[in-house]
Amino acid sequence: HLVESGGGLVQPGGSLTLSCTTTGGNLVHSTIAWFRQAPGKEREGLAAISSGGTLSDYAPTVKDRFTILRNNAKNTVYLKMFLLKPEDTAVYYCAASPTWPGVNGDYALYGQGTQVTVSS
Repeated sequence: HLVESGGGLVQPGGSLTLSCTTTGGNLVHSTIAWFRQAPGKEREGLAAISSGGTLSDYAPTVKDRFTILRNNAKNTVYLKMFLLKPEDTAVYYCAASPTWPGVNGDYALYGQGTQVTVSS
């Protein structure tokens, strides 16, 4: 199972780092992507990183503010978010795939999500 953490309340303009890991197995051989879904909106792909970390892909809406990183030794993938805006408020999910679907592709496994709220 994928497990996200690091969500919370942050002021506009602030930063937050989300983490994604597993309760069993490992992420080393998987492409990992981050998605988000706000109330009443469709799920949105944000960023993806290949198993070796050599490929990454970003949604245009976040590519200048979000960075996806992985530390395979720690079995963890991170989403570093900067200059957060109220419209970034959503539940953030990580997802895994054995192939390279990119940021807009299909993923077979999703975590339960972590809430990010950007508000003053």
